[in-house]
This record gives sequence, structure tokens and C-alpha cells, in this order.
Amino acid sequence: MCTGVVILSAVLAMGLGFAAFPAEAAPFAYVANGGDNTVSVVDTAPNTVVATIPVGASPRGVAATPDRTHAYVANFGANTVSVIVAATNTVVATVPVGSGPVAAAVTPDGKHAYVTNQNSANISVIATASNTVVATVAVGTLPGGIAVTPDGKHAYVANNGANNVSVIDTATNTVVGTPIPVGKNPAAVVATVFGVYVANSGDNTVS
Repeated sequence: MCTGVVILSAVLAMGLGFAAFPAEAAPFAYVANGGDNTVSVVDTAPNTVVATIPVGASPRGVAATPDRTHAYVANFGANTVSVIVAATNTVVATVPVGSGPVAAAVTPDGKHAYVTNQNSANISVIATASNTVVATVAVGTLPGGIAVTPDGKHAYVANNGANNVSVIDTATNTVVGTPIPVGKNPAAVVATVFGVYVANSGDNTVS
């Protein structure tokens, strides 16, 4: 359900298998290839693959750190997160998390990565300085997309199997209040200064 890319450019880090970094010279896109357990690095100027990085089984979500130096890859089939250093395009750490990790988001200060574990209905919080799990937060059924607000105070989690969104206080790593009802099968989340937007895959709506 969640395969994707992250463009290491500070603009986009939705955690659904795609991330992008703008290196000074050119931006690079990091694409999770779930079928062959790798991440492709694409130089977006000529749109060519410049590196292929082996990661864990069935990689899904990818998130970039704000300084564009690292990418965090959720390996659904391995119950791990691969940490890639952008300077060398190599995996520098493999972090065990919950069952079926599908998406990731990094806080604006770059200190923590939040990973949704679909099969265990919880979130693993990784301290990026040590690449260790420092908290596990129970959320709703089949958590998928996740986003951290621009001020870094909250993380919003789309619970695909519960048709709602859990809100996590990042200072205490606890769920705040009751889950927010949204549309059917929420899958992706984007947090902006204007609000939080949730794509509901089951009924083709946005909350």
C-alpha cells in the first residue's frame, strides 16, 4: 500500500516510499523498491539512477532528515529501519522496530524519526543521534501514513483500519485526546502551517 520516494530537498518527506534531498549541486530522489529490497538514488537533473542501495526486505516508506544528510527507510518485511547516509549512499545502521513498518517522518529538529508499524498498531520513536528506539506508542489499527507538524510538537498518524487519526505529543510520546474520525481507510498525511490533510483511500476523499 505504501511504496514511495523521498526527495532530499526539504520540501517533501511524506514517508510513503519517496524522499528527496537537495544536495548543493543537484537534488536527489530516494526511491524504495519493495520488490527487490533496494533503494534507488535518482539524480533529478538528468533523471538517471546514480546508485542502488541494498536495504531490508520489502522497503516501503522513506523519510529524510532536515539537514538532508540521512534517509530512514521502513522495511516492511524485515521489521527494521535502514539508515542511509547521503554522502556515501550506504546503510550505516539497521534499527529493529515493530511489525510491518510502512512509513516514517523525521521531526523538524532532526532528533527523532517516527515509524508506523502497521501490523503491531504502534509507532517506534528512533533517536537519530544513536539510531535506537527510545519509545513505542500504541495507536489505532493498521497505522500507515504519518506526518510531524512544522513546529515539531505533534505527529499525526493515519489509522487505515480504524478510519481515524491519532495525535502524538512528541514531547512526551503519548497520544493526546481521542482519535479524530476521518474518511474511509486513511493512508497518507501531510502537515502544514495551515492544517493537517489526510488522504482517504477507501472513499476518494481528503479530510
